[in-house]
Amino acid sequence: MSAPTVTSQGRATPAKTETELRRELAAVYRLLAHFKMTDLIFTHVSVRLPGPEHHFLINPYGLLFEEITASNLVKIGLDGELVEPSEYHVNPAGFVIHGAIHEARTDAQCVLHTHTKAGCAVAAQEHGLLPLNQISMEFYNRVGYHDYEGIALNTAERVRLVEDLGDHPAMILRNHGLLTVGESAAEAFLRMFYLEKACDIQIAAQASGDLRVPSAEIAEHTARQFAGEATDDFADDQAYEMAWAALLRMLDRTAPDYKN
Repeated sequence: MSAPTVTSQGRATPAKTETELRRELAAVYRLLAHFKMTDLIFTHVSVRLPGPEHHFLINPYGLLFEEITASNLVKIGLDGELVEPSEYHVNPAGFVIHGAIHEARTDAQCVLHTHTKAGCAVAAQEHGLLPLNQISMEFYNRVGYHDYEGIALNTAERVRLVEDLGDHPAMILRNHGLLTVGESAAEAFLRMFYLEKACDIQIAAQASGDLRVPSAEIAEHTARQFAGEATDDFADDQAYEMAWAALLRMLDRTAPDYKN
């Protein structure tokens, strides 16, 4: 069984410092680069910082994800403006999408958006994500859909983005790409990793012939298992921590400068 994505499942987590949050977010950018889930300097991952100001960290516009470090992440407010001096700028599309969700969802500590081949392909399909595989069923009835309105440069779209996401952990931006949220950068990344894999599986399955789709009851039960909501004989509530720790060990070997 594949590792479930990160869920808090009622577990209390200690507040993290800005330094810790910067390192986690930089790690996510490097992992997206490693797993080839980037679009050059475009798309974003953002993390909300502690405090009443609603400040959040986002990538400096113009850097490849493999160049991002903890220290060069930029800090902005909900108005999209820098709150600390920086030699870098911010992509306004990142502010429109990410700022809206951070402001509306207190649980959305991290917001992650991608333009991958598989994700964009499923985003172009009328029926959206299908429950074709165990990985796909994690997202059964747990994905919002937002119709395409052009490049996200208009603040008026923010209301509709938030409404379409609702309380879901993920959203498919039709004719555009994928989006996940999480209570941590780790949660948002692992959720996106498996959403991307679900889309990849779907494209491959559709090319291979007739599809076998499980019943709605089985798909819903599987989704509840992934969310830690099912009453099974066994549970694995440490999978997230172990998967994230393994990913960080890989980065420590291959790209340790992400912490700088």
